[in-house]
Amino acid sequence: MRQSKRMATQVLKGGLLLSLALTPACSQANTPDNQGTPAPTEELRLSKLPGDLQPEPGASLLIWESKEARPFTEQLMKEFTALYGVPVRMEEVGTMDQIGRLELDGPNGTGADVVTTSQDLLGRAVTAGLLLPNDVFSESTVQDHEEAAVRAASYGDKLYGYPIKVMTYAMFYNKALIAEPPKTMEEVVAFAADFNDPAANRYAFMFDAPYFYFSYPFLASTGGYIFGDHGLNPDDIGLNNEGAVRGMKQYAALRSTLPVSAGDLASDIKTALFSEGLVAMNVSGAWSIETFRNAGIDFGVAPIPDIGGEPSVTLSQVNAWYVSAFSRYPQAAKLFAAFASTKEAQLLNYELTGAIPTNKQAGADEQVQQDPIASVFYEQFRRSHPAPSIPEVSNVWTPMDAAMVEIWDGGDVKATLDQAVGNLQDAIQLNRQSGAQKPESSDAPF
Repeated sequence: MRQSKRMATQVLKGGLLLSLALTPACSQANTPDNQGTPAPTEELRLSKLPGDLQPEPGASLLIWESKEARPFTEQLMKEFTALYGVPVRMEEVGTMDQIGRLELDGPNGTGADVVTTSQDLLGRAVTAGLLLPNDVFSESTVQDHEEAAVRAASYGDKLYGYPIKVMTYAMFYNKALIAEPPKTMEEVVAFAADFNDPAANRYAFMFDAPYFYFSYPFLASTGGYIFGDHGLNPDDIGLNNEGAVRGMKQYAALRSTLPVSAGDLASDIKTALFSEGLVAMNVSGAWSIETFRNAGIDFGVAPIPDIGGEPSVTLSQVNAWYVSAFSRYPQAAKLFAAFASTKEAQLLNYELTGAIPTNKQAGADEQVQQDPIASVFYEQFRRSHPAPSIPEVSNVWTPMDAAMVEIWDGGDVKATLDQAVGNLQDAIQLNRQSGAQKPESSDAPF
C-alpha cells in the first residue's frame, strides 16, 4: 500500500488522539495590573448563573486554553467580564500540557486559575493536590451533562470538572461508493465481498486495527471494559472476560474482509485511501472532517455498525474546565468554569469551533440535531465509555495495542487477551510497590 504525502498524519500518543499543543510564552503573574479583557460591544449571548456565589472583590482570572479553542474562549471571557466585572486573560497552553505546567507554576503563584484537560490526566492532578472539587455547582453539573461526561470529570467519589466537549470516533462513508451505511458488521462483510479489490488498494471498511483505542468497540460492545466500577477499580479488569473474547473474535474475523497486515493499517494510509475514493467506509474522528472536505469527498457520517448484535461502544475523551487549588480567587474561578459549561456556552462553542457538546440540552438542541455530522458524533458519544481517569490507565495502552496487532495477524484471541491482562496486572502491581496511589471506590450519583 502507498502512503499519500498530501495527507496530514494525526498524532497518536498513549493510544489516544491528542490535540496538538502550542508552546506557550512565559507565564505572567495573575495580578490586577496584568489584565486587559475589554467589555464586549456586541449583544451578549450568555446569562448569569443562578445562585448566590459571587466573585471575590478585586478578582481577576488567568485561563489556560489551547490555540484551537481561542475563538470561543475569547468571546466567553468578554461576556463573563461584562456580566461579573471580573477581568479575564487567556494564555495558549496545549490541553495535554496544562497539568504538568500547573505542577510547576501553581505553587509559585504564576499558574492559571482555570485550566482545561481530559480525564486521562485527572487522576495525576487530583493525587497531586492541584485541583479544587466542583462542589458549588456539582448538582447542576450532574443533572445537565451526559453521564459519560460526568464520569470522566470525576475521580474517586468526587466531581472535579465542568465538562466542555467530547472527542470520540464514528464511521465516515463515501456516498459515491455506498449510498446507505451498513447498520451491522455482518452487512459490512457482505458489502466487502463484492467491493474489495486488494490489488487496487480498494477496500470496503478500514479502521486503526493496531490501536486499542480504535478497536475498543469490538471488545466493549459485547460486554468487555477496561476497569470496573465505571473505570475506577483497577482490580476488576474486563479486557478478557467472556464478552470481550466474543467481540474480539468478530474483530479477528474482519481480517478476511480487510486482508492487510496490522503494520500496513497506519492512520495516514487509510486516510489517504479514503480521500482518494478507494475506501468506502473509514472509522475516524471529527478531526478528519476538514481533510475529507478538502479532498472533495461527498461523505456522510454514521454510527459504527452494531457488533455481535449490540450497539457499538466507543472510547471517549471529555475535556473539562478545572479550578486550580492555587487560585487566589476560587469563587470567581468556579463561577467562570460553571458559566463556561452551560447549555448556552456549549452551543456557542459548537458554532465557533465545531465542538461536540456534553450538555444534554445542548446536544438535543435543533442546531446540533439538524447537523448530520455533529448529531452522529453526539449519539456515538452517548453510548461511549469514557476512558478511565485513574493513573492505572496509563498501563493499559501498550499491552492492549500489542494484543490488537497479535490478534489481527492471526494470534489466538483468548490466549492473547489473557497475556495482555497479565502484563497489565504486573505493571499495576509494580506501580503500587513503588508507591503509586490507588483511588477509593466511587459513591458518585451517576
